[in-house]
Amino acid sequence: MPPKKKGTKAAGEAGETPEEGAKEATEEKEEKTEAKAEAVAAPAETAKPAETEKPKEPEKPKEPEKPKELEEDAKAVEGPKVGTVGFDMSDATLNVMPTAGGSLLMTLGDGGLQYLLASVRSNTGVKSGRYLFEVKMVETLNPAEGQNGKARAPAPRHLVRVGFSTKGSSVFLSDGPDNVCFDSEGFFIHEKKRTKVSQKFGRDQVLGVLLNLDSSSPNKNTVSVFRDGQRISEPQALPENLQGQTLFPTITYRNVTLQVNFGSSPLAQLPFKCHMLSDASKKDVQVTPAPKEGKCEVMFPVGMPDTGLFDWVDGFLAKNPTYTELSDRKILEWAAKSGLWRQKGYSWKATNDDPEMGFGIPMMDDNSVSRLLTAIAPTLKRNFVVMQLKSNLVASERAEALARFGSEHFNKVASVVMGEPNAEYKKLVQDLLLAEKKKKADAERKKKSMEAERKRLAEERQKKAEAAKKARLAAQNKDKDGDEEEKEEAKEEEKKEDAMEDEGPAPELTEEEKKLTHRTMDASDLAATVLAKAFANFAIPSKSEGFTAVNFEWQKESACAKILKEYVHEKKMTERVETLNPGEWFTDEWKKWTKTLQEWRSRQSQWKDPIKRKQLLAKKKEAEKKEGEDADAAAAAPMEVNAEDLDVWTDIKDVMDIGSGEPLFANFAYEDWALLSIRYELHLLVHGFKKDLDDAERPSFVEQHAAFYYNKYFKKAFNVKLFGVSDLAGLVELIKESVKLNDKNMLECGKSEDTPFENFVKLTEDHRRERQRRMDAGDETAQLKFTKPSPPPPKQGQQGQRPQAPSYPPSGSRPQAGGSYGAPRYPSYGANSGGAQKRPYTPAPAAYNANKAPRTQSYHGGGGGGSHGGYRR
Repeated sequence: MPPKKKGTKAAGEAGETPEEGAKEATEEKEEKTEAKAEAVAAPAETAKPAETEKPKEPEKPKEPEKPKELEEDAKAVEGPKVGTVGFDMSDATLNVMPTAGGSLLMTLGDGGLQYLLASVRSNTGVKSGRYLFEVKMVETLNPAEGQNGKARAPAPRHLVRVGFSTKGSSVFLSDGPDNVCFDSEGFFIHEKKRTKVSQKFGRDQVLGVLLNLDSSSPNKNTVSVFRDGQRISEPQALPENLQGQTLFPTITYRNVTLQVNFGSSPLAQLPFKCHMLSDASKKDVQVTPAPKEGKCEVMFPVGMPDTGLFDWVDGFLAKNPTYTELSDRKILEWAAKSGLWRQKGYSWKATNDDPEMGFGIPMMDDNSVSRLLTAIAPTLKRNFVVMQLKSNLVASERAEALARFGSEHFNKVASVVMGEPNAEYKKLVQDLLLAEKKKKADAERKKKSMEAERKRLAEERQKKAEAAKKARLAAQNKDKDGDEEEKEEAKEEEKKEDAMEDEGPAPELTEEEKKLTHRTMDASDLAATVLAKAFANFAIPSKSEGFTAVNFEWQKESACAKILKEYVHEKKMTERVETLNPGEWFTDEWKKWTKTLQEWRSRQSQWKDPIKRKQLLAKKKEAEKKEGEDADAAAAAPMEVNAEDLDVWTDIKDVMDIGSGEPLFANFAYEDWALLSIRYELHLLVHGFKKDLDDAERPSFVEQHAAFYYNKYFKKAFNVKLFGVSDLAGLVELIKESVKLNDKNMLECGKSEDTPFENFVKLTEDHRRERQRRMDAGDETAQLKFTKPSPPPPKQGQQGQRPQAPSYPPSGSRPQAGGSYGAPRYPSYGANSGGAQKRPYTPAPAAYNANKAPRTQSYHGGGGGGSHGGYRR
């Protein structure tokens, strides 16, 4: 129907009823509306140019509306409520200080503790329902820090973590899979995964932590956080391993004081009504039993080094989680959980009993933390394990530790872990060994997998490069080559998947490993020097020391005492005594020997000098004359005596004069003086060791400790190679009349402690004559091949002096006379041997110009005091 013209309706309005007019108007309006809708819905190309509307400006996107709060008001709690909620201090860190009835959490912040996290868990865990607790940072602390450290403190300095953990898990939030938390930096943390999900919170702000385990809630199995009553994080889903678990509110903090509110009124109202934890229904929670009234227990494990004591303690703590270990190794673990950087990493330990801290922070490295904990622990109502292996074995150190724990508050128990382990411990060892093997196998498998992946990627890159090269050379075969490459890649992926699936057989213990009674640790229990100083004082504990009880975990007391006695005896035979020092007897004898040796060597030098020899003979005659000899006898020629014809033991009364004025040692060369010195030095060393140590079980020392004790007593190095031998046994063979090695490889003296000095000279002369006879008979093996020590470097005040070259006679040769001053010219063995010339001789200034005077250098043959040649005018 053609549209009506304007005015038609008006012409016919007189013949229409009001109802018809209204109906027609309505229909006309509907037609216009439909036309507009069709025009909008019609495609752009069908619209007429005249009817096209001007394009509208695009509307700005609207900000998404905030999601509606899904948490609803809580219903009234039916049945009995929890009531008071507090903290479980049995596993809290030792720097946690609750006060004000448990509403404030403070922390110790000095002596290194300012770097360590404090952490505590509530005594009430949530099993179901929806409950809230609040934390408010009321104070931030700025404790003193050590200076001159090589490392900086962990950041941030002030830290708060709030969340939930399972009972028996690590009390530190973000440590392990059994907890979840928000921190003051705005992160949501589970294990090592940190996700930025909320805003930061700080001082004077109330943080509400909501746990929703209500199965009927849209936010079930989530954790939310609110600041001053306003949500600052969307509900965060609980990890799967925590769903269905009982979760305990847990707080970890550093250098702050916290107000903790478990109820019943919130410090900041939420947008919805929610019950505080103290208003929770008893059926929705699990409450940790309060500690029993009465005394707590402090336990001292006692065991020998490297026999599994630390593993035993770990097993004990696993079965008794209410005990807190006091030890340096636990301080190290605490620092690791606190995020403290360690220079050598946490896998490294010097020893298990006394691990080096190595943080580069003075207050951490100087054992300040250990001293503070030692003072704090006895004031706390908790059970402790004092794990100090060396101290627990030494009675005097045990007494000091026992004195710190008063008998009115603690039962003091010693647990002796020695001998053959029980079945429970053996199983623990096997489990630990198997876990180690699995860990190594997993690491090796991961390494191989990474290497295989690296090779695969390298091969893939090479193939792609080759394919690209072929494509450039033969464009027509590009598609075909591409298909072949895809097939090859598919085959490689299949091989990779097969390799990943083939993990090989599970690790198992060998028969030898199954027989082990304890495992070998990465570090020894005690340092060798510490053990050497302490083992002689090791003793089994007894009740008389102040223990409430002494428990023998593996074997009976008699068996443990026998084991320890044998251990100490064996160590006495093999360990050196680091604290041993020369006694008075040794010092006096050494001074006497030094003086006597110097006189002997001076006499030899005088005898070899023709001028001084005449002077000596003249003095001898004068002495004889004074003794009443007649003048004729005094004037007679000196008695001719052939030293070689005299028996050193029966014919020689005085080694300084064999009868003709000649000393017995007149023919001593460098080697003889060296042998004489070492004879007596080892003789004196063994006797001095026995007197100073005063231990009947240890009369001497083993061969490998000879150099240590020699240096300890004589303050000079001991080098057997200077004597032309490779070991001490070879040296002992040269002086076997003085010392020897017994069947236990220990040095024994062949002479009593009061043996006269002259006897050692006679032994040396006897040895020299025997050696000379063998050499005269053609036995070249009799010749000694000693290495003469180098002269000491000039002192600072002698830098400008011209050093004089030392001179020595050849081995086996007779010394020659020389030297107007008669000083001995052979250095004795060792830097400070008796009679040795300690510094080069400086002649007195001459009365005339010495440069114009003729001079000849003379090499002195009398026994070894100095290493420089003399000058004669």
